[in-house]
Amino acid sequence: MIGLFSAYYLHKSGWEVEVVDQGDLSDNCSYGNAGMITPSHFVPLAAPGMVEQGIRWMFNSKSPFYVRPSLNPELLGWGLKFMKSATKKHVDRSAGPLRDISMLSKKLYQEFETDTKLDFGMEDNGILMLFKTPKMVEEELHLAEEATNLGLDAQYLSPDDCARLQPNVKLDIAGAVHYHCDAHLYPNKLMKLLVKYLEDAGVKMHRNTTITKISQESGKINAVGSDTQEFKGDAYLIATGAWSPAVAKLTGLNVPLMPGKGYSFMVPQNASKRMTIPSILCEARVAVTPMNGGIRYGGTMEVGKINDKINMNRVRGIVESVPKYLPDFKLAMPAEKDIWFGFRPVSPDGMPYIGLSKKYSNLAVATGHAMIGLSLGPATGKLVCEMLDGVPTSVDVKAYVVERFE
Repeated sequence: MIGLFSAYYLHKSGWEVEVVDQGDLSDNCSYGNAGMITPSHFVPLAAPGMVEQGIRWMFNSKSPFYVRPSLNPELLGWGLKFMKSATKKHVDRSAGPLRDISMLSKKLYQEFETDTKLDFGMEDNGILMLFKTPKMVEEELHLAEEATNLGLDAQYLSPDDCARLQPNVKLDIAGAVHYHCDAHLYPNKLMKLLVKYLEDAGVKMHRNTTITKISQESGKINAVGSDTQEFKGDAYLIATGAWSPAVAKLTGLNVPLMPGKGYSFMVPQNASKRMTIPSILCEARVAVTPMNGGIRYGGTMEVGKINDKINMNRVRGIVESVPKYLPDFKLAMPAEKDIWFGFRPVSPDGMPYIGLSKKYSNLAVATGHAMIGLSLGPATGKLVCEMLDGVPTSVDVKAYVVERFE
C-alpha cells in the first residue's frame, strides 16, 4: 500500500516510476488487514504499560500481543529501544503528528476516490471502540477526551445508544466510543484496482524480483539490482514493509524494525444481524469490519522472525473473544486454508519512517507503519513525492525521521 501510493503520487507529479516487488502483488500485508482508516489511532504502540502488559501476555498463547523470546540481536536491540520509547512524553509528542498525517490521509483517500472514480468500498461510518471492563471504560473515555482536545470527533455511547445505532446487532458491553472521524474500505479490492490503475497509467511493475544489491557513489544511489536485472533511476524509495531492514542494510542504513504477524479471516454477513459500523473489541484487541458483503475478523501482534507458520491458538483467541462482545456472532474455527496472515513492519517507537536519507541525497524510506499502513498509505505516498520533488510537505515530518535511532 505504501509503495503503490508513493508510485501513484510520483507518477501524478511527472516522475517515470518503476515498482520492483519480490512477490506478485497479489498478496501482502495490505490485503488482509482490517481496512480501517483511523485518525483515532493517535497513540503509538510504544506507550506506557505496553511492556508490562506484553510480559503478562507472553504466557498466554491466545493473547493479542506476543514477543517471541529469542537471543536474536535485532530483536534484543528493538526491544530495548521499544522500552526506552514507551513513555508518556513520547505518547504526548506523537499524538499531534499522528493526528495530522491521519487526517491528511483520509482527505487524500476521498480525493483519490473522486479523481480515479474507483469503487473500493470506502464508507464513512466511523469506528466503534467497544469495551466491557471498568478499567477499559476509564482508559477509553480518557482517550476520547484527548481525541476531542486534538480536534477529532469522538462521542461516548451507552449500550442503549449503541443498540439504537445498529438495532440488529446484539451487544454485551459496558459502553463504546464512536470515532466519527474514522472510515473503512475493502483493501483487497483497493489493492487490485490500484495496481491495475498504475499499470494502465504506464507505471512498470517488476513482479517476483528480489533486490539483492544496491550500488552507491559520492553520496547517491546509482543502481539497484536483482540477480538477473539492474534498475537505474534519479531517485529511489525503500518501501518494502517488514523486509525493509534487509533492503536498507544493502545501502548501509540501519532501520530498526521487527515483523509483527497478524491474522484475519472472513465470514459471510448474516442479513438479519447486519453490522454497518466497524468495531474494535478493546480488551481483546480484535478488529471486526463489515466489507464486501461479509465480515473480516482480525487481530494479534506476534513479534518475531518472519515465518509461514499459522499459530491456531492465536486465531482461537480471536474466535473466542468475539461472542463476548457480540453474543449472536458465534464463530466456528476457520480452516487453516481460510486464514490469512501477514507481517506488519513495527518500529521500536511505534512511529513510521518517512523521509529522505541523510546518507544518500536521492534515497527515500517509507516503512514502519505497523497496524496503520493502509490508513496512512495516501499521506505517506504524498509526503514521499513532496520530499523527492523538493517542495514543502503537507504536514510536518520531523517525527518520522529515518535515521532517528542512529
